[in-house]
Amino acid sequence: MTFFEQVAALKEAGKFREISEMIPYSKFINLDVDEDESGLVTILRQTDSNIGNPNIPAVHGGVVGGLLEHAAILQVLMDGAYTRFPKIVNITVEYLRPCLATEDTFARGILYKQGRSVSNVRIEAWQSDPERPVAAGHAHFLMR
Repeated sequence: MTFFEQVAALKEAGKFREISEMIPYSKFINLDVDEDESGLVTILRQTDSNIGNPNIPAVHGGVVGGLLEHAAILQVLMDGAYTRFPKIVNITVEYLRPCLATEDTFARGILYKQGRSVSNVRIEAWQSDPERPVAAGHAHFLMR
């Protein structure tokens, strides 16, 4: 069974946490996935190894970008009907305020356009208040 066939079977069963665990980077930075009434939520669990600025302490910007990308990929997989795993074309990240390393960070993607060859996703990350995002971004994925 190919990687995408495994992903497709897990998607069909609604097991997005298991899909997330198949991606090595997810384990490395301690990402988790949950589902609420609004859909999928990707969670960056508080981990000292993700600290980029120990003086604040704040999560490293690359880890925040990885969280946004991961949330976008999972959203594309959840909402889309594709025969291949999404391949990132580009991602734009807007760092809005410090992402404190003392608490978990949450991210949610919204699939804005699902085309035959490219999908566009908007992602927001927050900590204690979804109305005060720590980062936001747009990602484009090649679907062919």
